[in-house]
Amino acid sequence: MSNILIIKHGSLGDIAQASGAIQDIFKNYKDDQIYLLTTIPYFELFKKNPFIHEVILDKRLSRFNLIYLYSLIKKLKKLNFEKVFDLQNSSRTKFYKNIIFPLHGKLDFVSSRIWSSSETTLPENVNKDEFDKNPVLNRFDHQLQSSGLKTFCTMRPDFSWACSNIDNIKKEYGLNNYIILFPFCSIHLAHKKWPYYNELIKLIKKNHGEKIKIVIAPGPTEIEEAKNINAICVLDNENPLNISQLATLIKDSMFVVANDTGPAHMAAHLGSSGITLFGHHTSPYKVSIETNKFKAIISEQLEKISADFVYKKISKEISLV
Repeated sequence: MSNILIIKHGSLGDIAQASGAIQDIFKNYKDDQIYLLTTIPYFELFKKNPFIHEVILDKRLSRFNLIYLYSLIKKLKKLNFEKVFDLQNSSRTKFYKNIIFPLHGKLDFVSSRIWSSSETTLPENVNKDEFDKNPVLNRFDHQLQSSGLKTFCTMRPDFSWACSNIDNIKKEYGLNNYIILFPFCSIHLAHKKWPYYNELIKLIKKNHGEKIKIVIAPGPTEIEEAKNINAICVLDNENPLNISQLATLIKDSMFVVANDTGPAHMAAHLGSSGITLFGHHTSPYKVSIETNKFKAIISEQLEKISADFVYKKISKEISLV
């Protein structure tokens, strides 16, 4: 039995997307111990993942913090990992590779020890900048297959392992048939924010009355902003829902409308019905967000997507109630 390491630091949407790849790594190494290296926001969450033996915390302190770096690397080396699957593919994880597995170039199958990353599995005559233009899930799939794995789940991630019981919360807010909206964005990603959520809410209420509740679930920095949205603000004892609670709230909803943020990717990979609104910043194709039930509306300028247009897109789905 060998030890296998997966590295996935974040972000929230990336965690949901990587769920299929993590499951495939487990399927290919059922007789081995699977460890996962992640950061503080996802440490407790990954403990729920049934395909991981143990979660290792990376505080991601400065590389110049030699005491911390020595402690982390010592722990990783002690576990004597036979294979490392770098699903983060960042400059930091490349730095770890150069310390733990000081190998260069492509995968070395002469030795059973490998470090699998997008860089070590690049297709012939393709540079990393070009490779990174491919959809996220396709890149994961190529990485794993080039590392000798059979893939079954990578292209169809299932984030439902993250869910937890929220019956008490749903009872408190009387949630049965409800739509969940995600009108928020990080401050530095304001260009992803669609501006007409309150107008959409008016249309839904006008056409469906009290048959459908409209809810929002703000994060820690969004509670104040949530007061400006005319929807039920779902909290847990006045605190934001944790990721597991949020996953269940999304999964149990009848429809999701979201900006291109982490919760939208959660919804896509929880099998939820919904739409996400995309501006010029990237494409749904590149971030692998569309499924047979979760679609994108795209415009170079988000403010040109009217509330009427969005309502028409979702009205058929929510009229089933």
